[in-house]
Amino acid sequence: MNRFDHVETWVFDLDNTLYPSACNLFPQIDRRMGEFIAENLGIPLEEARRLRESYYYEHGTTLSGLVQLHDVSPHDFLDYVHDIDLSAVTAAPDLVAALEALPGRKFVLTNASRKHAEAVMNRLGLERSFEDIFDIHALEYIHPKPMREAFDRFINAHGVTPSRAAMFDDLPANLETAYGIGMTTVLVDCSLTEHPQHRAISGWTDLPVHIHYRTDALAPFLAGIGAGLAEPSAPEQTIPLNGQFCLT
Repeated sequence: MNRFDHVETWVFDLDNTLYPSACNLFPQIDRRMGEFIAENLGIPLEEARRLRESYYYEHGTTLSGLVQLHDVSPHDFLDYVHDIDLSAVTAAPDLVAALEALPGRKFVLTNASRKHAEAVMNRLGLERSFEDIFDIHALEYIHPKPMREAFDRFINAHGVTPSRAAMFDDLPANLETAYGIGMTTVLVDCSLTEHPQHRAISGWTDLPVHIHYRTDALAPFLAGIGAGLAEPSAPEQTIPLNGQFCLT
């Protein structure tokens, strides 16, 4: 039996999941967040960087802390920090085909903005691959992943049954919440970044209980699932942990 044959809804994070971390977009976003905070709060850049990090850990996202504590315009913040060079993200026909072969509904659930998500997905060729993008605007800025509220809002908005859904994300904390509500969880390994959660993954000897599967190559992993679902009687396939679809 295919281990994903119960899944009718496929849910994907955006950054470092639909494109690999080797595209290296987050350093651009991180730099622009620091610049925005420094300019809008009138503080030195180094202090702004420390504040960005503390708000991320205390509030789930930097934006959530800025909205709640400084009444920052979320639209201004998101437009500024996502004004980045996306040239490293290139067309991913293998991923497009793998997603197309999966039966059921497909969504993006992201702490980024819809505008950023659409720009990235257009670069990948995924503009027609998903039913909807549930973004930080839909989460009202103060209910980001990994908060349970983020997942509850998403499943209620789209009528998703968690026990019949699979969640793909690069951050174990997000998958812990997904697991807690009954989703099948897949970690898209991003060991190349300096994010503390990514660095922690490199030291694992076993998967934690809240992560069912792990891959560092999303397209072949999904292709393997799709092939198994198309031929239920076929033997279980081993999914290679290789392959990238961006310029490095």
